Amino acid sequence: MTDHDLIERAVLDCFEGWFAGDRARMERALHKDLVKRRAGDDLGVTTKQRMLELTERGEGRTDKSDGAIAVEIADVYEDIASVIVHAAPYHEYVHLVRTGEGWKIANALWRLA
Repeated sequence: MTDHDLIERAVLDCFEGWFAGDRARMERALHKDLVKRRAGDDLGVTTKQRMLELTERGEGRTDKSDGAIAVEIADVYEDIASVIVHAAPYHEYVHLVRTGEGWKIANALWRLA
């Protein structure tokens, strides 16, 4: 598999895991030091642990998703990557890092689409 394939798999693990309430897929996708922020005056911070809790509770199952997830890999440079994701109801900018365990999502900035 190419880096692009592996990056896309990590992103899909995150988003499909969220919508399905699949904690294992979410955990596989996220870096241990994840920082996820929502756009706005108060950015807040969501950690990996919090994302896992919310996923396990099935919070993503309540989102009105049409199932379509568009993943645009904007750039890959050695062990970092930048990705744009459109998945109703989200628009998200995601940064990944290659680790010993594969590509992991380290940062995300999102808003409702």
